[in-house]
Amino acid sequence: MTQVDTAEIGQDAATGRRDTGPGVWRARIRRAISFGSRPGPWKRGPVLAALALFLGLLMLLHAKIPNRIGGLGSLVESFLPWFGLFIPVLLAGALWRRSASAVVALLLPVTVWLNLFGGLLSDKSHPASDLTVASHNVGADNPDPASTARDLAASGADVLALEELTEQARGTYEKGLAKAYPYHTVQGTVGLWSKLPLSNTQPVDIKQDVGPLGDTKPAEVKMADNRALRTTVATDHGPLAVYVAHLGSVRVNPRAGYWTDSRDRNAQALGKALAAERNERVVLLGDLNGTMDDRALAGITSQLSSVQDTVGDGFGFSWPTSFPLARIDQILVRGVEPKSSWLLPATGSDHLPVAAGISW
Repeated sequence: MTQVDTAEIGQDAATGRRDTGPGVWRARIRRAISFGSRPGPWKRGPVLAALALFLGLLMLLHAKIPNRIGGLGSLVESFLPWFGLFIPVLLAGALWRRSASAVVALLLPVTVWLNLFGGLLSDKSHPASDLTVASHNVGADNPDPASTARDLAASGADVLALEELTEQARGTYEKGLAKAYPYHTVQGTVGLWSKLPLSNTQPVDIKQDVGPLGDTKPAEVKMADNRALRTTVATDHGPLAVYVAHLGSVRVNPRAGYWTDSRDRNAQALGKALAAERNERVVLLGDLNGTMDDRALAGITSQLSSVQDTVGDGFGFSWPTSFPLARIDQILVRGVEPKSSWLLPATGSDHLPVAAGISW
Protein backbone atom coordinates (compact mmCIF):
# COMPACT_ATOMS: atom_id res chain seq x y z
CA MET A 1 0.00 0.00 0.00
CA THR A 2 1.39 3.43 -0.99
CA GLN A 3 2.34 5.72 1.86
CA VAL A 4 0.65 9.16 1.66
CA ASP A 5 2.55 12.30 2.63
CA THR A 6 -0.17 14.31 4.37
CA ALA A 7 2.17 17.28 4.79
CA GLU A 8 2.42 17.64 1.00
CA ILE A 9 -1.20 17.08 0.04
CA GLY A 10 -2.58 19.19 2.91
CA GLN A 11 -5.14 16.63 4.09
CA ASP A 12 -5.12 14.00 6.77
CA ALA A 13 -5.83 10.67 5.08
CA ALA A 14 -7.36 9.16 8.23
CA THR A 15 -9.67 11.98 9.37
CA GLY A 16 -10.25 13.85 6.13
CA ARG A 17 -9.37 17.15 7.82
CA ARG A 18 -7.11 19.58 5.92
CA ASP A 19 -3.62 19.95 7.31
CA THR A 20 -2.31 23.48 7.58
CA GLY A 21 1.11 22.52 8.83
CA PRO A 22 4.47 23.95 7.73
CA GLY A 23 4.90 21.28 5.01
CA VAL A 24 1.75 22.37 3.22
CA TRP A 25 2.77 26.02 3.20
CA ARG A 26 6.20 25.14 1.84
CA ALA A 27 4.57 23.15 -1.01
CA ARG A 28 2.21 26.01 -1.79
CA ILE A 29 5.07 28.51 -1.89
CA ARG A 30 7.02 26.27 -4.25
CA ARG A 31 4.03 25.99 -6.58
CA ALA A 32 3.47 29.76 -6.51
CA ILE A 33 7.12 30.46 -7.33
CA SER A 34 7.03 27.94 -10.18
CA PHE A 35 3.84 29.49 -11.62
CA GLY A 36 5.17 33.01 -11.27
CA SER A 37 8.44 32.20 -13.03
CA ARG A 38 6.68 30.59 -16.04
CA PRO A 39 6.66 33.05 -19.03
CA GLY A 40 3.30 34.28 -20.24
CA PRO A 41 1.96 33.66 -23.75
CA TRP A 42 3.44 36.94 -25.04
CA LYS A 43 6.90 36.04 -23.78
CA ARG A 44 6.97 32.47 -25.04
CA GLY A 45 8.57 31.50 -28.34
CA PRO A 46 10.78 34.54 -29.01
CA VAL A 47 12.80 32.54 -31.55
CA LEU A 48 9.65 31.53 -33.44
CA ALA A 49 8.47 35.14 -33.49
CA ALA A 50 11.85 36.29 -34.81
CA LEU A 51 11.82 33.62 -37.54
CA ALA A 52 8.31 34.65 -38.58
CA LEU A 53 9.34 38.29 -38.89
CA PHE A 54 12.48 37.30 -40.82
CA LEU A 55 10.42 35.21 -43.24
CA GLY A 56 8.01 38.08 -43.87
CA LEU A 57 10.81 40.60 -44.41
CA LEU A 58 12.64 38.16 -46.70
CA MET A 59 9.63 37.91 -49.02
CA LEU A 60 8.75 41.59 -48.73
CA LEU A 61 12.27 42.83 -49.46
CA HIS A 62 13.42 40.09 -51.84
CA ALA A 63 14.42 42.70 -54.42
CA LYS A 64 16.96 44.08 -51.93
CA ILE A 65 18.83 40.79 -51.56
CA PRO A 66 22.14 41.35 -53.37
CA ASN A 67 23.02 39.26 -56.38
CA ARG A 68 26.72 39.87 -55.88
CA ILE A 69 26.87 37.02 -53.38
CA GLY A 70 26.59 33.99 -55.63
CA GLY A 71 23.41 35.22 -57.35
CA LEU A 72 21.52 34.86 -54.07
CA GLY A 73 18.84 37.38 -55.03
CA SER A 74 17.85 35.58 -58.22
CA LEU A 75 17.96 32.22 -56.45
CA VAL A 76 15.51 33.39 -53.78
CA GLU A 77 13.23 34.98 -56.38
CA SER A 78 13.20 31.84 -58.51
CA PHE A 79 11.60 29.84 -55.72
CA LEU A 80 9.83 32.65 -53.87
CA PRO A 81 6.36 31.01 -53.78
CA TRP A 82 7.77 28.01 -51.92
CA PHE A 83 8.73 30.17 -48.94
CA GLY A 84 5.06 30.06 -48.02
CA LEU A 85 5.57 26.47 -46.86
CA PHE A 86 7.43 27.77 -43.82
CA ILE A 87 4.29 29.53 -42.59
CA PRO A 88 2.35 26.41 -41.44
CA VAL A 89 5.54 25.00 -39.93
CA LEU A 90 6.04 28.13 -37.82
CA LEU A 91 2.34 28.20 -36.96
CA ALA A 92 2.50 24.62 -35.66
CA GLY A 93 5.50 25.57 -33.52
CA ALA A 94 3.72 28.65 -32.20
CA LEU A 95 0.64 26.66 -31.21
CA TRP A 96 2.75 23.97 -29.57
CA ARG A 97 4.60 26.60 -27.54
CA ARG A 98 1.35 28.52 -26.95
CA SER A 99 3.14 31.65 -28.07
CA ALA A 100 0.83 34.57 -28.76
CA SER A 101 3.74 36.72 -29.96
CA ALA A 102 4.75 34.15 -32.61
CA VAL A 103 1.17 33.85 -33.87
CA VAL A 104 0.88 37.63 -34.24
CA ALA A 105 4.31 37.82 -35.93
CA LEU A 106 3.11 35.31 -38.52
CA LEU A 107 0.60 37.87 -39.78
CA LEU A 108 3.48 39.57 -41.63
CA PRO A 109 4.58 36.62 -43.84
CA VAL A 110 0.95 35.57 -44.41
CA THR A 111 0.03 39.07 -45.61
CA VAL A 112 3.12 39.39 -47.82
CA TRP A 113 2.69 35.94 -49.39
CA LEU A 114 -1.00 36.51 -50.13
CA ASN A 115 -0.18 39.90 -51.64
CA LEU A 116 2.45 38.32 -53.90
CA PHE A 117 0.76 35.06 -54.85
CA GLY A 118 -2.79 35.04 -53.56
CA GLY A 119 -4.11 35.94 -56.99
CA LEU A 120 -2.71 32.69 -58.40
CA LEU A 121 -4.89 30.55 -56.15
CA SER A 122 -8.04 31.09 -58.21
CA ASP A 123 -8.90 30.41 -61.85
CA LYS A 124 -9.05 33.73 -63.72
CA SER A 125 -9.41 32.32 -67.24
CA HIS A 126 -12.12 33.22 -69.77
CA PRO A 127 -13.44 30.56 -72.15
CA ALA A 128 -13.33 32.35 -75.52
CA SER A 129 -10.22 33.54 -77.39
CA ASP A 130 -9.24 34.46 -80.94
CA LEU A 131 -5.87 32.72 -81.07
CA THR A 132 -4.23 29.89 -79.15
CA VAL A 133 -0.46 29.95 -78.73
CA ALA A 134 1.80 27.35 -77.14
CA SER A 135 5.46 26.96 -76.28
CA HIS A 136 7.55 23.93 -75.40
CA ASN A 137 11.20 23.26 -74.65
CA VAL A 138 11.25 19.86 -76.32
CA GLY A 139 14.56 18.88 -74.72
CA ALA A 140 17.80 18.15 -76.56
CA ASP A 141 17.90 14.64 -75.07
CA ASN A 142 14.21 13.88 -75.68
CA PRO A 143 14.09 10.10 -76.28
CA ASP A 144 10.97 10.23 -78.48
CA PRO A 145 10.67 13.45 -80.52
CA ALA A 146 8.15 11.81 -82.89
CA SER A 147 5.72 11.22 -80.03
CA THR A 148 6.27 14.74 -78.75
CA ALA A 149 5.48 16.14 -82.21
CA ARG A 150 2.23 14.13 -82.35
CA ASP A 151 1.16 15.34 -78.92
CA LEU A 152 1.86 18.97 -79.78
CA ALA A 153 0.06 18.71 -83.13
CA ALA A 154 -3.00 17.44 -81.25
CA SER A 155 -2.92 20.36 -78.79
CA GLY A 156 -4.99 22.57 -81.09
CA ALA A 157 -2.61 25.53 -80.82
CA ASP A 158 -2.70 27.94 -83.77
CA VAL A 159 0.89 29.04 -83.17
CA LEU A 160 3.45 26.68 -81.66
CA ALA A 161 6.98 27.60 -80.53
CA LEU A 162 9.67 24.99 -79.89
CA GLU A 163 12.97 25.49 -78.12
CA GLU A 164 16.11 23.37 -77.79
CA LEU A 165 15.81 21.83 -81.23
CA THR A 166 18.80 19.71 -82.21
CA GLU A 167 20.01 19.10 -85.74
CA GLN A 168 19.23 15.41 -85.33
CA ALA A 169 15.62 15.95 -84.22
CA ARG A 170 14.71 18.91 -86.43
CA GLY A 171 13.55 16.74 -89.33
CA THR A 172 11.39 14.64 -87.02
CA TYR A 173 9.52 17.69 -85.76
CA GLU A 174 9.16 19.15 -89.25
CA LYS A 175 7.65 15.89 -90.50
CA GLY A 176 5.42 15.33 -87.47
CA LEU A 177 4.01 18.88 -87.48
CA ALA A 178 3.74 19.44 -91.25
CA LYS A 179 0.10 18.35 -91.56
CA ALA A 180 -1.22 20.52 -88.72
CA TYR A 181 1.00 23.51 -89.44
CA PRO A 182 1.57 24.48 -93.08
CA TYR A 183 3.88 27.37 -92.14
CA HIS A 184 7.04 27.11 -90.09
CA THR A 185 10.49 28.53 -89.57
CA VAL A 186 13.52 27.27 -87.67
CA GLN A 187 16.32 29.61 -86.68
CA GLY A 188 19.10 27.79 -84.87
CA THR A 189 17.67 25.95 -81.87
CA VAL A 190 14.26 27.65 -81.88
CA GLY A 191 11.37 27.29 -84.29
CA LEU A 192 7.81 28.43 -84.86
CA TRP A 193 5.00 26.40 -86.45
CA SER A 194 1.82 28.19 -87.49
CA LYS A 195 -1.56 27.60 -89.09
CA LEU A 196 -1.38 31.20 -90.33
CA PRO A 197 1.10 32.69 -92.81
CA LEU A 198 4.47 33.95 -91.57
CA SER A 199 6.55 36.83 -92.90
CA ASN A 200 9.51 39.04 -92.01
CA THR A 201 11.21 36.16 -90.21
CA GLN A 202 14.69 36.78 -88.87
CA PRO A 203 16.99 35.54 -86.13
CA VAL A 204 17.40 37.70 -83.04
CA ASP A 205 20.93 38.02 -81.72
CA ILE A 206 20.74 37.60 -77.95
CA LYS A 207 24.50 37.01 -77.67
CA GLN A 208 24.59 33.56 -76.16
CA ASP A 209 27.91 32.90 -74.45
CA VAL A 210 29.34 29.70 -72.98
CA GLY A 211 29.86 30.27 -69.27
CA PRO A 212 32.53 29.04 -66.88
CA LEU A 213 30.59 25.84 -66.28
CA GLY A 214 30.83 24.84 -69.93
CA ASP A 215 28.34 23.06 -72.17
CA THR A 216 26.30 20.47 -70.30
CA LYS A 217 24.81 18.80 -73.38
CA PRO A 218 26.04 15.34 -74.40
CA ALA A 219 28.88 15.38 -76.90
CA GLU A 220 26.76 13.70 -79.59
CA VAL A 221 24.04 16.38 -79.37
CA LYS A 222 24.71 19.18 -81.84
CA MET A 223 23.16 22.55 -81.09
CA ALA A 224 23.11 25.58 -83.37
CA ASP A 225 24.23 28.95 -82.04
CA ASN A 226 21.08 31.05 -82.55
CA ARG A 227 18.53 30.89 -79.73
CA ALA A 228 15.89 33.49 -80.66
CA LEU A 229 13.77 34.56 -83.63
CA ARG A 230 11.22 37.15 -84.61
CA THR A 231 8.45 36.71 -87.18
CA THR A 232 5.10 38.21 -88.15
CA VAL A 233 1.95 36.10 -88.04
CA ALA A 234 -0.85 37.24 -90.36
CA THR A 235 -4.10 37.09 -88.39
CA ASP A 236 -7.66 38.19 -89.23
CA HIS A 237 -7.10 41.14 -86.89
CA GLY A 238 -3.85 42.29 -88.42
CA PRO A 239 -0.15 41.46 -88.06
CA LEU A 240 1.11 39.95 -84.81
CA ALA A 241 4.82 40.09 -83.96
CA VAL A 242 5.90 36.81 -82.38
CA TYR A 243 9.23 36.25 -80.66
CA VAL A 244 10.58 32.84 -79.70
CA ALA A 245 13.52 32.74 -77.30
CA HIS A 246 15.55 30.31 -75.24
CA LEU A 247 17.70 32.23 -72.79
CA GLY A 248 20.93 30.82 -71.43
CA SER A 249 20.88 28.17 -68.74
CA VAL A 250 21.44 28.78 -65.05
CA ARG A 251 23.59 26.53 -62.87
CA VAL A 252 24.15 25.96 -59.18
CA ASN A 253 27.86 25.49 -58.60
CA PRO A 254 29.94 25.45 -55.39
CA ARG A 255 32.41 27.90 -56.92
CA ALA A 256 30.11 30.19 -58.90
CA GLY A 257 27.02 29.92 -56.68
CA TYR A 258 23.82 30.49 -58.64
CA TRP A 259 25.43 31.21 -62.00
CA THR A 260 23.17 33.25 -64.29
CA ASP A 261 25.61 35.40 -66.30
CA SER A 262 24.71 33.96 -69.71
CA ARG A 263 20.97 34.09 -69.02
CA ASP A 264 21.20 37.66 -67.78
CA ARG A 265 23.08 38.85 -70.87
CA ASN A 266 20.54 37.15 -73.12
CA ALA A 267 17.68 38.79 -71.21
CA GLN A 268 19.20 42.24 -71.64
CA ALA A 269 19.67 41.73 -75.38
CA LEU A 270 16.14 40.40 -75.80
CA GLY A 271 14.77 43.36 -73.85
CA LYS A 272 16.49 45.74 -76.27
CA ALA A 273 15.05 43.88 -79.25
CA LEU A 274 11.55 44.11 -77.77
CA ALA A 275 12.00 47.82 -77.09
CA ALA A 276 12.82 48.35 -80.76
CA GLU A 277 9.75 46.42 -81.94
CA ARG A 278 7.36 48.72 -83.86
CA ASN A 279 4.38 46.40 -83.96
CA GLU A 280 1.95 47.25 -81.17
CA ARG A 281 0.84 43.62 -80.83
CA VAL A 282 3.59 41.35 -79.56
CA VAL A 283 3.76 37.83 -78.15
CA LEU A 284 6.90 36.33 -76.61
CA LEU A 285 7.07 32.53 -76.31
CA GLY A 286 9.95 30.61 -74.85
CA ASP A 287 12.06 29.10 -72.13
CA LEU A 288 13.41 32.13 -70.30
CA ASN A 289 15.15 30.08 -67.59
CA GLY A 290 13.72 32.43 -65.01
CA THR A 291 10.49 33.27 -63.22
CA MET A 292 8.55 36.51 -63.48
CA ASP A 293 9.81 37.44 -60.01
CA ASP A 294 13.46 37.26 -61.10
CA ARG A 295 14.94 40.75 -61.35
CA ALA A 296 17.16 39.63 -64.25
CA LEU A 297 14.08 39.59 -66.51
CA ALA A 298 12.99 43.11 -65.58
CA GLY A 299 13.96 44.45 -69.02
CA ILE A 300 11.41 42.04 -70.51
CA THR A 301 8.65 42.08 -67.89
CA SER A 302 8.61 45.89 -67.87
CA GLN A 303 7.46 45.80 -71.51
CA LEU A 304 5.26 42.69 -71.65
CA SER A 305 2.82 41.13 -69.21
CA SER A 306 2.72 37.49 -68.20
CA VAL A 307 -0.38 35.65 -69.42
CA GLN A 308 -0.09 33.15 -66.56
CA ASP A 309 -0.04 35.88 -63.92
CA THR A 310 -3.03 37.59 -65.55
CA VAL A 311 -5.43 34.78 -66.42
CA GLY A 312 -3.77 31.59 -65.20
CA ASP A 313 -5.14 28.82 -63.03
CA GLY A 314 -2.63 28.06 -60.28
CA PHE A 315 1.11 28.62 -60.31
CA GLY A 316 1.76 26.97 -63.67
CA PHE A 317 5.09 25.43 -62.65
CA SER A 318 6.62 23.98 -65.82
CA TRP A 319 10.00 22.57 -64.76
CA PRO A 320 11.10 19.90 -64.08
CA THR A 321 8.44 17.52 -65.35
CA SER A 322 8.98 14.96 -62.59
CA PHE A 323 8.24 17.49 -59.84
CA PRO A 324 7.61 21.02 -61.15
CA LEU A 325 9.27 23.62 -58.95
CA ALA A 326 9.27 26.79 -61.04
CA ARG A 327 7.60 28.38 -64.04
CA ILE A 328 10.46 29.17 -66.39
CA ASP A 329 8.54 28.56 -69.65
CA GLN A 330 6.70 31.78 -70.35
CA ILE A 331 4.11 33.42 -72.56
CA LEU A 332 4.14 37.21 -72.43
CA VAL A 333 2.08 39.68 -74.44
CA ARG A 334 1.67 43.32 -75.33
CA GLY A 335 -1.22 44.94 -77.21
CA VAL A 336 -3.49 41.89 -77.03
CA GLU A 337 -5.82 40.64 -74.30
CA PRO A 338 -4.94 37.43 -72.45
CA LYS A 339 -7.94 35.15 -71.96
CA SER A 340 -6.62 31.92 -70.49
CA SER A 341 -3.43 30.05 -69.67
CA TRP A 342 -2.77 26.38 -68.94
CA LEU A 343 -0.24 23.55 -68.98
CA LEU A 344 -0.30 20.83 -71.61
CA PRO A 345 0.37 17.15 -70.77
CA ALA A 346 3.96 16.02 -70.30
CA THR A 347 6.01 14.80 -73.23
CA GLY A 348 9.46 13.21 -73.37
CA SER A 349 11.02 16.53 -72.35
CA ASP A 350 11.97 17.65 -68.86
CA HIS A 351 9.75 20.72 -69.39
CA LEU A 352 5.96 20.90 -69.53
CA PRO A 353 4.40 22.65 -72.54
CA VAL A 354 2.56 25.90 -71.79
CA ALA A 355 -0.39 27.34 -73.74
CA ALA A 356 -2.54 30.45 -73.70
CA GLY A 357 -5.56 31.97 -75.41
CA ILE A 358 -5.41 35.61 -76.53
CA SER A 359 -7.89 38.02 -78.10
CA TRP A 360 -7.95 41.44 -79.71
